[in-house]
Amino acid sequence: MRVRSRLAVLAVAAVAVAGGAQAAIRAGAPACRTDVRCEAGRLRDGAAWTIQMPRRWNGRLLLFSHGFIPPGEPNVPAAGAIDPVVGDHLLGQGYALAGSSYASVGWAVADAFADQEAVLRRFRREFGTPRATVAWGDSMGGLITAGLLQRQPREFAGGLAMCGVLGGAVAFWNASLDLAVVFKTLMARDPDRAVAQPASRLVLTGITDPRANVAFARAALTAAQRTSAGRARTALAAALIDLPGGAGAGWERAQFHALRTQLAFAFGYRRELERRAGGNPSWNAGVDYAAQLRRSADRDEVHALYRAAGLELRADLATLAAAPRNHAQARARAYLERNIVFDGELQAPLLTLHTTSDWIVPYQHEQAFAAAVAGAGRGARIRQLFIRRTGHCTFTDAEMLTALHVLLARIDHGRWPDTTAVAALNAAARRLGPAYDGFASSRQAVPLKAPPAFAAARPSPLLRQFDLPPAGVTSAGTTLRW
Repeated sequence: MRVRSRLAVLAVAAVAVAGGAQAAIRAGAPACRTDVRCEAGRLRDGAAWTIQMPRRWNGRLLLFSHGFIPPGEPNVPAAGAIDPVVGDHLLGQGYALAGSSYASVGWAVADAFADQEAVLRRFRREFGTPRATVAWGDSMGGLITAGLLQRQPREFAGGLAMCGVLGGAVAFWNASLDLAVVFKTLMARDPDRAVAQPASRLVLTGITDPRANVAFARAALTAAQRTSAGRARTALAAALIDLPGGAGAGWERAQFHALRTQLAFAFGYRRELERRAGGNPSWNAGVDYAAQLRRSADRDEVHALYRAAGLELRADLATLAAAPRNHAQARARAYLERNIVFDGELQAPLLTLHTTSDWIVPYQHEQAFAAAVAGAGRGARIRQLFIRRTGHCTFTDAEMLTALHVLLARIDHGRWPDTTAVAALNAAARRLGPAYDGFASSRQAVPLKAPPAFAAARPSPLLRQFDLPPAGVTSAGTTLRW
């Protein structure tokens, strides 16, 4: 597949639902197979749950955690797998599947932990203790997967976190605030337009009307696309959260669609987060945006666009340096740390899977998590796989199953297969056959297929990295990176 020729299509498919594969889940669970016992119900908090037990069970349970569902949208049905194709494959191999819908939508991480743990207890009451329990999930569900291993280390034999927010919740929402600050500051002062800019009306925290706030932001983004100065400043805002960029109309269209979704988080979904947290959990006090740009993987694109527009980049960076700073409220920040930031203390093996041009959760999150794990002395327990493709959670079923088989081999044999042998990984995915070449994230909207694309990659450092210290180490003696 020639990725760059299909960037815009992939980006639209990837951001249609922020949770990545949720389009497939929204179609509802398939009818129960005759060789599978299916149980379903509601937890006390109202979350739906499902358990699928094959007649010939191999003793292993896979607990699936789904991704982010935007506030105000209907919740998804409980699902035991990312899509029916993958689920049928796993059931046919004898794996039991389970999962919950969570009790709420939005940043429902706290609900997800409670509900997924409740499903595990129900499974044990109904079917006994599995020989091995594996957590897996995508997007916010990848964060929940790693969080379950951190919270309940004795419960899980391992985990697969796909396109996960593995830099942790604090880093993710700090980056979202950076985007909001830079976008409002620069778009509200565009000298190429004499009329008042929609961006001047944007609210950063304490949002009261998220729908109108997002509408203002998207109007400003659309207006910015009409001028070279606006496109340069948009690229700067994107680069400061390491949103993938590049040259050519395809890249620009894809980045435009991705930014529309990012602006929904920055100027809309934040309201729901602040309600949960009891205030604003994010800050940019002390942040040097000029220094962040120097570290950004997309700095060359920004410099090129500023030169083409005849703009002085140093002047815009000086404006950002003088912009008001935001401070987190301690109680809200503590809430976000609990839900969740990673200390790196892996007790069970974790495999991660990420595309190299992820428009929602940049793959630099993988670097942040690996650094936390290495800092805790647990580097042998993590392996990371990358797919050279554009989009958020745009994995084929073959790629996801191949990754899952790598993790299961590590659990069964006590050592990792060679995860650097990308040719062997692609060959293993191809052996699954063309029926597994589809994208779970776009199955319901844009029927895409692609050959396996495992590739070597090395993410640059996450710009707003924030790690909790390992267990037993106080933050007073540890430098928290932000």
